[in-house]
Amino acid sequence: MKSRAQIVREYMEANPKATTAEIAKKCKVTTQYVYQVKSGEKKRLSKKIEEHMDNINAMNRELVYKERLSRAKLKMQASFDREPPTITMEEPKTDNVNHPPHYKTGGIETIDFIEAKELGYHLGNVIKYVTRAKHKGNELEDLKKAQWYLERAIMKLHI
Repeated sequence: MKSRAQIVREYMEANPKATTAEIAKKCKVTTQYVYQVKSGEKKRLSKKIEEHMDNINAMNRELVYKERLSRAKLKMQASFDREPPTITMEEPKTDNVNHPPHYKTGGIETIDFIEAKELGYHLGNVIKYVTRAKHKGNELEDLKKAQWYLERAIMKLHI
């Protein structure tokens, strides 16, 4: 035996354009009851849509994962397909940022000496400008810079 709600749902499904009053009359229920069934249907459909969206989102996540995995495999394969790099014995390129040649004269980098002697900013710059003066290009300018920093360090001692 079918429930009243089931009868109302089946009639609404068979007659989607029927008004609430027509449904109530045909199913021998009140219009208020039809509204309750419709409300329940909306909630049920909403929940089904939400479940489907969750499933779609999960499938999308899986597809994105598989796509990323596929791309990673292609990159890896491409790296295996490449020729190995040839090793040549060239002169090392100068690195003017990390290890400039004018700071390495004498076998020790100037920064290593400054840090080992804990000279600080002003005296460290004095050492820097003195040690690079003959190797960078403008010896007089570098010595004047060293002098400026030395005078600054001496002035700080008198304060």
